[in-house]
Amino acid sequence: MSSNVREVTDATWEEVVLKSDKPVVVDFWATWCGPCRMVAPEIDKLAAKYAGKVEVVKLDVDANPHTAMHYGIMSIPTVAMFAPGQAPRAAVGFRPLDQLEVAFGLESLAAPSA
Repeated sequence: MSSNVREVTDATWEEVVLKSDKPVVVDFWATWCGPCRMVAPEIDKLAAKYAGKVEVVKLDVDANPHTAMHYGIMSIPTVAMFAPGQAPRAAVGFRPLDQLEVAFGLESLAAPSA
């Protein structure tokens, strides 16, 4: 796991994700999930590209079932973005970095600020 990606748990979810003042991208995964291992490098790339603009975290659904159930995570990998004041948006299954950027509208955050 990249140094730009940290683990969250049921206990830290509210503080890290819901109370964040910037968008948070969450990788819902499990150790036994093969496609989750394919998504991990894409999540690392996203974290590096948007460092300082977007928080990127991982939540192990087996170790933290409460949060996964609360958000109706039925399939993994699921990558979801939680932005302040907006409903969460999710992408289910493996997606490369460019598809995640489009799904979450991140392109505008990567553009140099004027």
